[in-house]
Amino acid sequence: MIRPLQKDDALLQDIASTPQSPERLDLWWLGQSGFLISWNGHSFLFDPYLSDSLTVKYAHTDKPHVRMTERCVDPARLTDLTLVTASHLHTDHLDAETLLPLAAANPGLPLFLPAAILADAQTRFGDASLTYHPLDHGVRHETPDWSMEGIAAAHNDLKVDDQGRHHYLGFVLRCGPFTLYHSGDTLWHDGLVETLRPLSCDLMLLPINGNRPERRVAGNLNGTEAAALAKACRARLVVPCHYDMFTFNTETPDEFVQACNRLQQPHQVLQCGERLSLRKNASLSSSQES
Repeated sequence: MIRPLQKDDALLQDIASTPQSPERLDLWWLGQSGFLISWNGHSFLFDPYLSDSLTVKYAHTDKPHVRMTERCVDPARLTDLTLVTASHLHTDHLDAETLLPLAAANPGLPLFLPAAILADAQTRFGDASLTYHPLDHGVRHETPDWSMEGIAAAHNDLKVDDQGRHHYLGFVLRCGPFTLYHSGDTLWHDGLVETLRPLSCDLMLLPINGNRPERRVAGNLNGTEAAALAKACRARLVVPCHYDMFTFNTETPDEFVQACNRLQQPHQVLQCGERLSLRKNASLSSSQES
């Protein structure tokens, strides 16, 4: 099993000791599509999956979810969170065994999610101490320090409810001088580049596990598509995700790296638990270098 670069006490110490500044943004990959973003005293947690719920659920089926990477942290130990996101209903993005401990450790924790899945999420979490913030494509939640906006995602299609609200979203986080895009699970779809290109994102977080029907699960961008999307959207940096979690639904980042190099698209491949630090108009660094 893959061991995280940092886990448990070491990871939490790195998070706690990282300097805070409006001109600095720090990110830790927590595995699958989970990322912790730290900026100027705020902690934004995107789509965490920090349990073995899917491995247990599918253990005796014809689609076992065999874990590839060790869990990097107990969700109950992640405190002082500004918010958490869930891009759609799939358990590796909206996991009760992750969200319930998070809610207990962060009473009233704001959960940003698609409005179309709000009722399902409320059923899943019962009376957990969560404050729901439903979004849809183009809907933005504003605060004096940061904003969060929903961006339609196709997994595999642009599924909408009877009110036209999207079941799958990505998120654009704007904080200080930084703009970050977390795609959730998505394929390339009409309008995506046109929406994202004007933002000139400092950081794009994109899945690379691809779309293979024989897996019998909804698919995502592959490595070449993720690199091309970042290039088309003028991303300052792109980081891959949604791999090295389950043996039946993964890819190596090799194709992604080769495509980024070919397109001259700046990129960074992280290990689980690794930190990436961004400074506006400055070079990048990671926890392996600091």
